[in-house]
Amino acid sequence: MQQPTFDALLVLSFGGPEKPDDVIPFLENVLRGRNVPRERMLEVAEHYYHFGGKSPINDQNRELIAALTEELAQHQIDLPIYWGNRNWHPLLADTMQKMHDDGHRRVLVFVTSIFSSYSGCRQYREDIQKAQAQLGLEEMVFAKIRTFYNHPEFIATMADRVRDAIAELPREGADQRKVLFTAHSIPNGMAENCAYEKQLQESSRLIAEAVGVEDWALVYQSRSGPPQQPWLEPDVCDAIQEIADQKSASQLVIVPVGFVSDHMEVIYDLDDEAAKLAAELNLPMARAKTAGVHPTFIKMIRQLVEERLGLTIEKPAIGEYGPSHDVCPGDCCRYEPRRPGPPQPTS
Repeated sequence: MQQPTFDALLVLSFGGPEKPDDVIPFLENVLRGRNVPRERMLEVAEHYYHFGGKSPINDQNRELIAALTEELAQHQIDLPIYWGNRNWHPLLADTMQKMHDDGHRRVLVFVTSIFSSYSGCRQYREDIQKAQAQLGLEEMVFAKIRTFYNHPEFIATMADRVRDAIAELPREGADQRKVLFTAHSIPNGMAENCAYEKQLQESSRLIAEAVGVEDWALVYQSRSGPPQQPWLEPDVCDAIQEIADQKSASQLVIVPVGFVSDHMEVIYDLDDEAAKLAAELNLPMARAKTAGVHPTFIKMIRQLVEERLGLTIEKPAIGEYGPSHDVCPGDCCRYEPRRPGPPQPTS
């Protein structure tokens, strides 16, 4: 028997504080169960206070939902959109209960995370399962929309963003321009059982080719774990310092390819820390915008929705790897944190 079609769309995101009093409770939610020193949490809190104690992410999600609502309506797709967060209001469990109360039972899920990893994919699916068990909503079906790192419309969106950033830089020195694609660092142990690095490399390569950029590299930012735990490197600021030391480029374009919107980790780590370092090193730098509500990106989300509604049989993907799976394998992106042991005696 054919399954009934989906009757709602859930935009599932990370969440962020809306005012200074929210900052510490929000970060405590984020870091609950993680081996992150409290000093590090307080350091990150200062990033939020630097911008008035409010993260831009919630407003950016509101803009995305408004743009997507209009896009679906223009294509006669009757799918109400709900919004829930992992770490701050509107919290996922509250949103799921409202969806149930409104009569929805089969829900598509768009996660505001592009690349496959535990924290960017599997953990969101686990969040849904935990909320279902907590609320007794096991009869509801939640189906995550596939990963889109190599979707042609995502590549076109980011290529557009890179061209706009390049246009901000002086023509002089363009022959020694370096493009740094950056994404959130994750622990090496998490990276070992997911396609995070491979997908990031492929997205970066496809975007660089679309723009005609030859000199590029993938770097990372925003690590939060204890110093003895290895995370993906190099850090974006370390990469900028090395470029200056080696005089291997005369201007930089920073592309936050790993982020959907210009939220706190983008505006603080790149627009503040990285930009200040580049200025100190006399390296002209432009930062490309994230996908945000670029019309081509919104079009892509609508196309992904159409795939799962059965309105098209096409699954666009470019590059080497083809379209990602609709249903994640059982062992996809598993991660069990490795707690650093006590220091070992030396001979």
